[in-house]
Amino acid sequence: MNISPIRNDADLDRASDRMETLWGAEDGTPEADELEILAILIERYEDEHYPIGPSDPIEAIKFRMEQQGLTPRDLEPFIGSSGRVSEVLNRKRRLSLRMIRQLHEGMKIPYESLLGDVAA
Repeated sequence: MNISPIRNDADLDRASDRMETLWGAEDGTPEADELEILAILIERYEDEHYPIGPSDPIEAIKFRMEQQGLTPRDLEPFIGSSGRVSEVLNRKRRLSLRMIRQLHEGMKIPYESLLGDVAA
């Protein structure tokens, strides 16, 4: 096992390649230990250099609609009238706290996704 810090993208590429060759290593083996250490190092480097921003609440709603085969009309119990649903989906109206709570409870969309950059 020859592990070193990941300081740049070239190091990241080497670590990722090595991780790929170790994938599926049997638990309790030195290879599995190396895989675990590489995963931690890669995650740390990527979090620092390639952070993922907050999710977009409207995209979260549309994603859940697609998952569940819903139409905008199905959002009315959570958001309000069809006009209000349209305004929200077209980004002309912001989600209210009531809407966020109802979307979370009714559609099981995580609060973090519905709050978007407010939660960051």
